[in-house]
Amino acid sequence: MGNTNCVLFGCVGQASVGVVERWGRFEKLAPPGLHFFNLFAGECLAGILSTKISSLDVRIETKTKDNVFVQLLCSIQYRVIKENADDAFYELQNPQEQIQAYVFDVVRAVVPKMNLDELFEQKGEVAKSVSEELEKVMGDYGYNIEHILMVDIIPDASVRRAMNEINAAQRLQLASVYKGEAEKVLVVKKAEAEAEAKYLGGVGVARQRQAITDGLRENILNFSHKVEGTSAKEVMDLILITQYFDTIKDLGHSSKNTTVFIPHGPGHVRDISGQIRNGMMEAASAQAGLTNDEVNINLLQ
Repeated sequence: MGNTNCVLFGCVGQASVGVVERWGRFEKLAPPGLHFFNLFAGECLAGILSTKISSLDVRIETKTKDNVFVQLLCSIQYRVIKENADDAFYELQNPQEQIQAYVFDVVRAVVPKMNLDELFEQKGEVAKSVSEELEKVMGDYGYNIEHILMVDIIPDASVRRAMNEINAAQRLQLASVYKGEAEKVLVVKKAEAEAEAKYLGGVGVARQRQAITDGLRENILNFSHKVEGTSAKEVMDLILITQYFDTIKDLGHSSKNTTVFIPHGPGHVRDISGQIRNGMMEAASAQAGLTNDEVNINLLQ
């Protein structure tokens, strides 16, 4: 490897090593610096090897276990071992081709055992397998494998589109689930709010009716005590008539232009009061099984 330099002296650069021969046979390795050679003794500088790290990019096309063709871009960093530079100089004519051949062999033996998803997840294992094989083989030739990087995994364009569509569909499905859960929570909360509002409305109506009942009872008792000779029936008729006129007044003051036609007159007022009072007494007596006089006594109490 390299040309023989038949000179009296030679200079070996930094991060390099020289190979010295005597009469065409390997004699020794020359470290960096200036060296003199005895031409009459057959010494010469056969060549110089760089000990710097070199990089080789290898692109491999292979097939996965699920029959997907992919391209793998592998980057190999290697260097010459100073102590074994003579092996690197004499054993290999083209180390790059040798490294590339072993990378192809290992990758095409490992990748077909993996699915596409497993290949993406375990690309470090592929690089490790390549590194172990290369270190075992290239070490005998005076080369050390520094690093192996699986730079990229490139599936076919149609496979990439299919993978993106699957991912998008899964995300849309997950978004639909979250949206459905949110709508469910809103419906439940709305139903709970309506139930609570109806409950509170019922409590309010019950309290309102209780207050009206208590007020009527108090008015009847006060009026009966202050005005002698009045009965509970007369007081009830007076209160019902008063409420009747208050209702007519409220209808007249209503902001909505609604017309209500009702019979009006002293006789009709008496009929209305009687009907209301009879209805209340009948409802109360039906619930408690009491007579009209007993109902009047209960209203006064």
